[in-house]
Amino acid sequence: MTQAEFYSEGELVGVLTAQPLDRVLDYKAPEGGCFPGAFVEVPLGPRKVLGVVWGAGKGDYDRSKIRSVIRVLDVAPMREEMQLFLQKAGEYTLTPLSAMLRLATRAPGLSDPPSMQKVYRPSGRQPDRMTEARARVLATLADYGGLAFTLKELAETAGVSTGVVKGLVQQGAVLEEDRPRDLPFPSLDPDRAGKALTEDQEAAAQALCAGIAAGHYGTTLLRGVTGSGKTEVYLEAVAECLRQGRQALVLLPEIALTAEFLTRVEARFGAKPAEWHSGVTMTERRRIWKMVGQGGAEMVIGARSALFLPFRDLGLIVVDEEHDTSYKQEDGVLYNARDMAVLRASICGARVVLASATPSLESWTNAEAGKYDKLALTSRFGDAVLPDMRAIDMRGEQLPSDRWISNTLRREVLARVEKGEQALLFINRRGYAPITLCRACGHQIGCDHCDARMVEHRFQKRLVCHQCGETKPMPETCPNCGAEGRLAPVGPGVERLAEEAAALFPDARVVTLSSDMFGSARALKAQIKAIAEGGADIIIGTQLVAKGHNFPLLTLVGVIDADLGLQGSDLRAAERTFQLMRQVAGRAGRSERKGLALLQTYQPEHPVIRAIIAGDEERFWRAEAEERRHAGVPPFGRMAGIILSSPDVQDVFDLGNDMARRDGPLRQVGAQVFGPAPAPIARIRGRHRVRLLVKADKGAPLQAALARWLAQFRYGNQTRVSVDIDPQSFY
Repeated sequence: MTQAEFYSEGELVGVLTAQPLDRVLDYKAPEGGCFPGAFVEVPLGPRKVLGVVWGAGKGDYDRSKIRSVIRVLDVAPMREEMQLFLQKAGEYTLTPLSAMLRLATRAPGLSDPPSMQKVYRPSGRQPDRMTEARARVLATLADYGGLAFTLKELAETAGVSTGVVKGLVQQGAVLEEDRPRDLPFPSLDPDRAGKALTEDQEAAAQALCAGIAAGHYGTTLLRGVTGSGKTEVYLEAVAECLRQGRQALVLLPEIALTAEFLTRVEARFGAKPAEWHSGVTMTERRRIWKMVGQGGAEMVIGARSALFLPFRDLGLIVVDEEHDTSYKQEDGVLYNARDMAVLRASICGARVVLASATPSLESWTNAEAGKYDKLALTSRFGDAVLPDMRAIDMRGEQLPSDRWISNTLRREVLARVEKGEQALLFINRRGYAPITLCRACGHQIGCDHCDARMVEHRFQKRLVCHQCGETKPMPETCPNCGAEGRLAPVGPGVERLAEEAAALFPDARVVTLSSDMFGSARALKAQIKAIAEGGADIIIGTQLVAKGHNFPLLTLVGVIDADLGLQGSDLRAAERTFQLMRQVAGRAGRSERKGLALLQTYQPEHPVIRAIIAGDEERFWRAEAEERRHAGVPPFGRMAGIILSSPDVQDVFDLGNDMARRDGPLRQVGAQVFGPAPAPIARIRGRHRVRLLVKADKGAPLQAALARWLAQFRYGNQTRVSVDIDPQSFY
């Protein structure tokens, strides 16, 4: 489809909508014409829908029946580089272009005309009389750094009625203002003094700044041990990007990290940047989307979906903790934000910084092969030194069957608590117990809609399915045999560990950190801040605590089950265990106090455990790379997962067998098909799931072959086909 500089009224234009049509539709340009990339409102059947002028119309339809664009929206047009990014990302992930456009238009009210609205923000004054409801409103405004809310948003976020907010307005404690709905963000000052850098930090920062000043694409892997100051280094790269008049995007893997990170950014640049993730209000979401496109937001801190914001001039993308699995979108459009960041930067001439203490094997391999630049920070910032790491051989510990904290670990925790320091006990399992078993008949309580065991969450007094979210009250009797009082929890979760810690350390303040135990991101951030300020002696946590938090008093990390991630057939099991254990251990000793990490294991001789204890990362990566190379799997081969699902198990098996037989298009590029086989979790939300795995050589044109292969088959209305290029999980 060709691009013109402008389409005059009545000219045919091709409009892509976010509706599931997977084709560009012809319309007539509206009165006054429109530019390529213009966001428009068009009629589609009886509805009005949002679309983008993708190029010239094809004209292969009866012109008299072609309808006109209703209007052009008052937002910056989509740039050609963004169109190309969506197109290439869709081709790589085998995703329809309409679904890619949905990712790029996830902001409410884009079609609303510019208008004024009443917004509410703190005045700094206190009301004459403070009530619990009023305190919640003022706390909400403070938590969001003085951002403006609409009346409805403020009331809902604080959990009060709108009357409470209006009462605070009358008291002068909250200001009510008329303002344009969407205003630019405050300017950031790149020349404001940052923290003093060490010699190797300064060298790394200068190398990154030189790359940005060059003004063309490049990717740098920034490796540094935990606590080495990677953030301060890449913030200098952000500063250089801002000096060049370009925009910067920093991706974080976890919403809970944003509060501490925003504070650091504000200290460095004198103002807060835009913040994009699921916890942001709808008003702010629309404002960010529009301001990014107009250049009114110089820097965005965001989750993976921030990659699809309409940046006017993107000069730098930082992917912090680039190895983190949460960068992989596992439903809807299946993509890896790390890979898409590199793709987007290559199109718009931006630099990419992949920052991690334990990089993914893919990034390590690209850096070793010279595709990425390499920078390394080898020592911790200031007086902090790396923690000692030791294994506790659980085969020699005499523990009752209902205990998981070894005597050795218990003694070390007590020693830390007595000195006024903090200890972290880590287990990567949410809930109280992963299995609820009937001791009378052996029945394990499973989900009614999935082939998965339900997890007891004792704090909620419910069983929860971690696949579909289904919950049910904890039963008194066995649903299989009816026996009373014979249901027992099997295995530990984070809640059960907290219960054991409270019994073993009765005088200590025990706090549990798990994402499903907090009703809001705000409450989670508040708890993390309280811990950092010394509000706990013992922290019980899941992998949430492994990501970027700085607890100055924390000197001991105890990993309860270091063997947990080594089980199963996941090709990345060793890599993930190594990364997680190193990241968790890195929480200890981040100030001047020396840290210690203890790993409880029944396999102290396992190569991964030995590599973690030895701290010989290069040796681990080389051994892991050689194993993957020998097996021909990523990053030395290509893989795609195909999941077929339907309410009818026979339908998906019949289709899977037919697909395995008719694999000609795949064999033409040297690819192999394995399966069909029931997926490890063979039923989710009542849908039976069958998996096929496609494996090919590194250079094979896999996507084109997959597209030809999949086009051979007809799919029933109840059948869904999901294609996962470069799968990260195999459930």
